Amino acid sequence: MSFDRPIDAFVGRGPELALLDRALRRVKRTGHGTLMSLRGRRRVGKSRLVEEFIGRAGCPAIFYTAVQGPGAMELERFLDAVARSDAPAAEQVRAGATARTWEAALTLAVRDATRAKPLVLVLDELPYLTAKEPTIEAVLQLVWDRTFQRLPVMVLLVGSDRATMEALTQEGRPLYDRAREMVVRPLDPATVGDMLGLPPADALDAYAVIGGFPVLAREWGHGRSLRQYLDDALTDPSSFLVISAERSLAAEFPADLQARAVLSTIGAEARAHKALLARTGLPQSSLDRALRSLVEKGVVDRLVPYAAKPSPKNRQYVVADPYLRFWLRFVGPAADAIERGRGELAVADVARDWPSFRGRAIEPIVRAALERSLPDKRFGSARHVGGWWNRTSSAEVDLVGGDTLPQARTVAFVGSITWRDEQPFRRTDAGALAAHRAAVPGADADTLLLGVSRCGFEAEAHLDLRIGPDELLAAYRR
Repeated sequence: MSFDRPIDAFVGRGPELALLDRALRRVKRTGHGTLMSLRGRRRVGKSRLVEEFIGRAGCPAIFYTAVQGPGAMELERFLDAVARSDAPAAEQVRAGATARTWEAALTLAVRDATRAKPLVLVLDELPYLTAKEPTIEAVLQLVWDRTFQRLPVMVLLVGSDRATMEALTQEGRPLYDRAREMVVRPLDPATVGDMLGLPPADALDAYAVIGGFPVLAREWGHGRSLRQYLDDALTDPSSFLVISAERSLAAEFPADLQARAVLSTIGAEARAHKALLARTGLPQSSLDRALRSLVEKGVVDRLVPYAAKPSPKNRQYVVADPYLRFWLRFVGPAADAIERGRGELAVADVARDWPSFRGRAIEPIVRAALERSLPDKRFGSARHVGGWWNRTSSAEVDLVGGDTLPQARTVAFVGSITWRDEQPFRRTDAGALAAHRAAVPGADADTLLLGVSRCGFEAEAHLDLRIGPDELLAAYRR
């Protein structure tokens, strides 16, 4: 295994590239334009995906990225992007052709596109442009209806702000029923593991730290251990591990201090509504408003116990993204220490609290892997996987497999996760799971017992199903 080898090659994104390629082939076949909206979290690799697609497509392309400048400056920058491109219109702009409005500039940009070589027009960071040019959606509708849809042009609208990008395709908005929507999600654990060159168990641990963000995987490097990466990243105030989350949050919540405070409290492992009220000190109306904002933006997931009758009093809130969850727990609180050159204190905090943090952080990763494996006759009638807890959280079951949503008509299995470095799934762990099975609504003595372990199983652990890191990672390759 090589050590500290940089990761430069583009990996993964096969389904996304295939979707973009199909859209481009449709443009070539029909000679008509296509309009696509690409959204995803910051640092998830949207722009890199588009660049890779353009490079593979071999078509002329204009790639413009908004920077929150004044409207006139953004228009000038767009025309400069046209001039620097390999589009047919580039030579005309370099020769002095110009435009004073966005309608004229967009129309000029797509001039002379051909079916043999369709033009790919990228408007990146679109929410920045809409903030400065509120009429840009209406302008895009106008040029689409009048010009673009009749030309061999592929228009890609790219942005990170979830609310803005989702709104583009909503009924009543100018681009409704015109743009196809594509969500660029973080890389899956298997792809990250391939990038890092780590064994399955270590790859899943790495995913619990950096999530599916390519920039963090490249920073990690090939073949490095968790401790090696943290020793470097947490002692460098400019590392992507340290700065990426803060920049994303500043962009997502530039003035919403209450949402940031609630998010930090959730990141400190306060999950229940009652605990959030107590720890934040916010009035219930303010807390609920902040939670709605966090959930709507996809930063926080609102969970209810699977297989139980839904109840607002039994909801839990968790940070949706693995990297942000790690950052809120360990990096954000240590930002001052890292900045003054004492990052080793953050490393020590991780070393001390890693086992308990990882035990929680691995749960959604395991649930997603198991759900990707379904249907599978080994798991009975299960099609969905969740967790269960009682109202006081005095009894919890990590994994519950059922047949329907939001409630299961049939509970096919219940399961427990033990993610310890050296100790296997023990007989006592299996016994505790069997004891909790009776408390899960819909489960009975015939409900399968499932164990998930990082470090194997004791022979005496009485389980119907045993899942290890290899099988979890394999599920993400399907």
